[in-house]
Amino acid sequence: QVHLVESGGGLVQAGGSLRLSCAASGRTFSIYAVGWFRQAPGKEREFVAAITNGGNTNYADSVKGRFTISRDNAKNTVYLQLNSLNPEDTAAYYCAADHTGWHSSRNSYEYDYWGQGTQVTVSS
Repeated sequence: QVHLVESGGGLVQAGGSLRLSCAASGRTFSIYAVGWFRQAPGKEREFVAAITNGGNTNYADSVKGRFTISRDNAKNTVYLQLNSLNPEDTAAYYCAADHTGWHSSRNSYEYDYWGQGTQVTVSS
């Protein structure tokens, strides 16, 4: 069982930055792949980025070059650095853990555990 808690969301102006954190319980967190997804009002949940247990990363085209995913297994935490934010990035951001740790999946249904989400709002 893995319990995930996101933090770091907030209101930021266009062009600004935020760092989201996904803190996990459980001694085996390091074996999980972790993904970030987001959902804007009226839209489907979409993939943002993922990182395998070995540190390989995968990004959606819309965030490549602006967002960076990383992990600190000693702290049981995965981070998502959001730079050059624009209003289209406004959404609730969720982290999720996949026991298939070697695979950085873009598919939400492949993830086993989800956090409650943190809101990111970008003003123009």
